[in-house]
Amino acid sequence: MLVLFITYDNMHFTLSNNIYIFKCRGYVKIYSMENIKVISKNRKATFEYFLLESFEAGLSLQGSEIKSIRAGQVSITEAFIQIENMEAWLMNAHIAPYESASYFNHDPKRKRRLLLHKKEVSKMWNEVRQKGVTIVPVKLYIKNGLAKIEIAIAKGKKLYDKRDSIAKRDQDRETSRNAKKYE
Repeated sequence: MLVLFITYDNMHFTLSNNIYIFKCRGYVKIYSMENIKVISKNRKATFEYFLLESFEAGLSLQGSEIKSIRAGQVSITEAFIQIENMEAWLMNAHIAPYESASYFNHDPKRKRRLLLHKKEVSKMWNEVRQKGVTIVPVKLYIKNGLAKIEIAIAKGKKLYDKRDSIAKRDQDRETSRNAKKYE
C-alpha cells in the first residue's frame, strides 16, 4: 500500500525512481518516468524565483529543431516567456543548429510558439500584470515522442531569500553526508 502526502508549497517532486508527480491546472498528475526523457533543466529559475504555478506546454518547432532537441543541444537558462496577442512565445531559448540539416537549418535563438489553451494563457497574462511576477521555463523534455516544456509563473526572490535557500541546501547536504557516514 502506498500512502502519498502532497504539500502545496512544492510544485512537483519525484516519488521514486520512475514516478513523477506534477501539480498543474488545480489538480495533480502522476506520470511514469519511463516515457519522459528530460532534455534540459533550468536550475537557475528555482534559485532566483519562487515558482507559484506550473503549466505544461507543447512547442511549435521546425524539423531540424526537434532533431537538435533529441540530441540534447539546447539551453533554456536565459529563456523567458512573453505573451503577445494572447499567444505565449518562448524567447531567447538556444537550440543549436542541426549539423546534417544543410541549408534547411533554423535560427538558434528564434522565438517559438507555445501550445497552450486560451484559458491558461489568459490566466498567465492576469498573473504577469502584477509587479515582480514573470513566466519562466523550468524544464524541457520529450514525452511520448513530443517536445514539451514545463513553464511556471514565478515571483522574484530577494537577496535574503537566496541566502536562505543556499543555507538550506548546505544544511541538507550536511545531513545527507552525516546519514551516509552512519549507514
